[in-house]
Amino acid sequence: MARFRSLKSDLRTRLESSDWRRELDAIAALSGKETVGPLMSFLLLGGAMKWRAAVALGLCVAGLAEAHREDARVVVRRLMWHMNEESGNIGWGIPEAMAEILASHRGLAEEYHRILISYVRDTDKDNNFCDHAPLRRSCYWAVGRLAQAWPDLARGAGEPLLAGLHDEDAPCRGAAAWALGQLMQAVQAVGATSGQPAGKAHAEAAATLDGDFVRRLSDGLRELFDNDAEVEIFENGEAGTPTVGAIARRVAHLLPSGISI
Repeated sequence: MARFRSLKSDLRTRLESSDWRRELDAIAALSGKETVGPLMSFLLLGGAMKWRAAVALGLCVAGLAEAHREDARVVVRRLMWHMNEESGNIGWGIPEAMAEILASHRGLAEEYHRILISYVRDTDKDNNFCDHAPLRRSCYWAVGRLAQAWPDLARGAGEPLLAGLHDEDAPCRGAAAWALGQLMQAVQAVGATSGQPAGKAHAEAAATLDGDFVRRLSDGLRELFDNDAEVEIFENGEAGTPTVGAIARRVAHLLPSGISI
């Protein structure tokens, strides 16, 4: 118990540092099994600590997966359980942590990306759709984070994210728009860096955003332009609260040429 308290205190000090990103390598070098508990407890603190703990947890579990894949799977399944209503938990910080883990390890992403996407996919059948709007905002962000790291695994999220532009909760609409922007940017970047011409990069994006889908996306974004609700977004290592309208306008600029907005 004394060791746990000492480790928890050390981790918190590192993550509260203004240079917290420089501490990540040292944190990742610690025993993954030992760091999971303290880092998960930090998710409940909210604010900057929640995001920083999620990033650190992603790196630690990725390292654990390289040494003992099944131990890493246990952590991911633990997170999934916290998202389950039967667990009795609301799941604060869980989508963010799960996203950072999958973003940090391709193997785990291949195994669990569909589960992550299922939290924003609402169907007529029994599903994993997150019914709690404040938590669902995090789920939309999490899918966007997956898209940043592995756009090929996130392409199946196109329709659920598009539906998210019409979510009953305004911040959810903004988070869905942000996630769509990450998906578009990531897929286009893959095309651009693979030696394909710029037009081909957009064609790659069209595998997810094509024809009628792009037109519906354009219409959905336009409806959000004047929405001044704020949504918490973690981007480039910092948490911010842009308005839904600002996010929608930024994403609209990513649409292929020829699409009126």
